[in-house]
Amino acid sequence: MVDKNFCMSSYLAFRYVEDSGKDFFEGIHHETFKPIPDRERRAVAAPDEIDRIIQEQMDALSGEKLGLMLSGGMDSAILACYMRGCDAYTFRFLGGAYQQEELHRAEYYAAQNEMRLHYVDVSWEATVEPHLETVLQAKGAPVHSIEPQIRQAALQAKQDGVTRMVIGESSDLIFGGMDQLLACDWSLDGFMKRYMFTDPAAVLREPVDMRYLFERYRLEGDKIDFLRFMDHVFSIESSSSYLNAFQTAGLPYTDPYAVLKMRDPLDLNRVRSGEAKYLIRALFAKKYPDIPIPAKIPMPRPVDAYFENWEGPVRHEFQKGLDMKQFSGNQKWQLYCLEKFLDLHEPEEEAG
Repeated sequence: MVDKNFCMSSYLAFRYVEDSGKDFFEGIHHETFKPIPDRERRAVAAPDEIDRIIQEQMDALSGEKLGLMLSGGMDSAILACYMRGCDAYTFRFLGGAYQQEELHRAEYYAAQNEMRLHYVDVSWEATVEPHLETVLQAKGAPVHSIEPQIRQAALQAKQDGVTRMVIGESSDLIFGGMDQLLACDWSLDGFMKRYMFTDPAAVLREPVDMRYLFERYRLEGDKIDFLRFMDHVFSIESSSSYLNAFQTAGLPYTDPYAVLKMRDPLDLNRVRSGEAKYLIRALFAKKYPDIPIPAKIPMPRPVDAYFENWEGPVRHEFQKGLDMKQFSGNQKWQLYCLEKFLDLHEPEEEAG
């Protein structure tokens, strides 16, 4: 069924449309990503088990020409150790002036594993303008800000002859890398305020309350089962971005972490004391014993620079007079992307 107001609110709150039975427009359908079922995932409790299962998966891909999406973080650095001599693709922003430390670490990992390092130079002109409309149309909904640049990297790799890309996207969620969301035992209201990417009520003229999704995970005493919420909700939002971008490029990909799960409950005390992803940290230390464990940095994208002077959306679905200074670069991307998607399918002669 068509429910544009619901879809707009869901995208702003969760970065995806949570209900696959509701669409923005007639004839424009989106599909909700379905993660690997828990029963099909392999339980691990030690770094050596993770090591062995990743190696098994990489051995099974021996007939392919592989490429690796290589960042400066632990997850892709570990995967590089199984891909010696392969091609690696690293995002470079603003001529290398943006997040230089992250870029230098990726260069180090590539050199250590004798990989052919390719830079994917990301900019508004090279990334957003040529790729945004394609990922919007394919998803049938607005997209995450990483999708145009993932598609750009996939097409570049495909041109180089790569037949399958390897990514490490799922590790954060599976092994306790979302340390800010794991920082305390949240109240339902506190977690809802912290988790929502952009509050629909702050920007839309006819917002739909998204509280119902948080209520599914309510515990006694106004608490929320935030671990289960993240396993269900965040996993869909995150993985669907990669799936859509790679599909539009026609390049298959493998995430070796996606088939794993923790055998033992996540030790929140260790995460909260600074050992986020403690099993992955131990595996990284084994693979790179001579360098310190890197700090976690989300996949960079220069959205603050993109929207520094943007005056905001003008379509009638949005509230008038929004103060763009109160929104982060990622929130501005959501507003821009939502308006762009609406314009593609329901152009307005005049906003107002």
